[in-house]
Amino acid sequence: MLVSLLKKIGLTLSLNDPQWGRGSQNNNQDGKKPNEGPPDIEQLWRDFNQRITKLLGGNGAGDGGGGGGSFTPDAAGAKVAVAVVLAVIAFIWGVSGFFIVQEGQTAVITTFGKYSHSTTAGFNWRWPAPIQGHEIVNVSQVRTVEIGYRSNVKNKQPKEALMLTDDENIIDIQFAVQYKLKDAAQWLYNNRDQEEMIRQVAETAIREIVGKSKMDFVLYEGREKVALDVNSLMQQVLERYKAGVQITNVTMQAVQPPEQVQAAFDDAVKAGQDKERQKNEGQAYANDVIPKARGEASRLLQESEAYKARIVANSEGNAGRFKQVLAEYQKAPAVTRDRMYLETMQQIFSSTTKMMVDTKNGNNMIYLPLDKIISQQEAVSGVKGGGAPAVTGQLMPTPEQMPAADSRLNKDGRTRDSRDIRDREVR
Repeated sequence: MLVSLLKKIGLTLSLNDPQWGRGSQNNNQDGKKPNEGPPDIEQLWRDFNQRITKLLGGNGAGDGGGGGGSFTPDAAGAKVAVAVVLAVIAFIWGVSGFFIVQEGQTAVITTFGKYSHSTTAGFNWRWPAPIQGHEIVNVSQVRTVEIGYRSNVKNKQPKEALMLTDDENIIDIQFAVQYKLKDAAQWLYNNRDQEEMIRQVAETAIREIVGKSKMDFVLYEGREKVALDVNSLMQQVLERYKAGVQITNVTMQAVQPPEQVQAAFDDAVKAGQDKERQKNEGQAYANDVIPKARGEASRLLQESEAYKARIVANSEGNAGRFKQVLAEYQKAPAVTRDRMYLETMQQIFSSTTKMMVDTKNGNNMIYLPLDKIISQQEAVSGVKGGGAPAVTGQLMPTPEQMPAADSRLNKDGRTRDSRDIRDREVR
C-alpha cells in the first residue's frame, strides 16, 4: 500500500537523478548542464509538498523555478491526508498482532504485562503492543536436569552426589531427571529460575529416599524402586509449587560408594559374592543328597514294614500252631511230646554236618559224612544216562565198614527207643 501511495505521489527515488525526482519545472532553461553538486534539500522538500497538495486537491502556486514555489492546501485536503496516514498506521499496527504458533508449542498472552490466556498451535491474533504481548513456549520438548554430574558421569558434583543412607553410610549417586511442561503459564510466571528449582527439588527428593534406605538396598536390588519413589515425590513437590512440570522419567546413572573406600567395598562385595556362591553350591548339594536320603529312608521304611508284617504273620502262625499242638497234647501227651522232640531234632540236624565215628575199635577216622552222602545220592539221581560222578576230597566207607555202621545205628536206635519207653512209663 505504501508503494502504491508513492506511485500516486509520483516520486522516483533514482540515484541517477541529481534533483531526486523528475517533477521540477526549473530545468536547464538556459541550455546549461545541470549542476553536478549534491541536490538542494529545500528544493526537494518544496517539490514533495507540491505533489502532495495536487494529490489531495490543494491549490499549488509557483513555477518551481529559482524564485521558489509556494502552495496553500485547503483544510479538507489536510484532513484527508491526516486520515489516510492514520489509517495506514492503524492498519500496520493491527497487522502486527498476528502470529503463528507451531505444533507442540503454546503461546502465553499477557495484557499490560499480566497473564491473560494461552493459545494452542495455529494462526492467532492478539492486541498489538503495547496492549498485549505473547511468548511462545515449547511444551512437547523433553528437558533434562542432571544431578550429581554435568554432561558426563565422570564430571562429578560432590555437593550434589554424596548423601547419607539409613545405616549411616555415605553413597555417591548420579542421576538424571526428564520432564515436560504441562502448563506454560505456571512454568513462566510462578517460579523465577525454573531449571535450578527442579534440580533442588530432585536433590531434596533423592536425599529423603536414600536417607530412609539401607546402603545395600540402594546399590543393588533397590535402584528401580528408588527411582520410582524419587519420581513420585518430585511430582508431589512440584504440584505444590505449581511449577507446571510433569516428570516423565528418573534414570540412575551411577550408584557407588565414595572413591576413598571403593577398594574396601569391592572386597566386601567379593566376599558377599563368594558367600552366595558357596550357598548356591551347598543348596545344589542338598538338592542332590536330600532326595536320595528320602528315597533310602522310604525304602528302609518299606522293608521294616515288610519285616514287621512277616514277623507278625510268623508269630500268629506259630501261635496258631502252638494252640493246635496244645489241643493234641491234651489228648495224647506222650505221643505229642515224642513228635515234638523228633521235629526239633530234625530241624537241628538238618542245618549241621553229621558224622558217624567208630570209637569201639579205637579208630577216630570219619566213616560216614551223612550230609555229603545224601547230597551225592541226590546229584546221582538227578543225572540221567551218565555214570556216577567222581567225588574228590571225600572219604567213602568201605564194604567192611558198612555193616558195623548199620549195626551201631540199629543199636543206637533200639537204645533210644527203649529209653523213650522207660521215660513214658515213669511219667
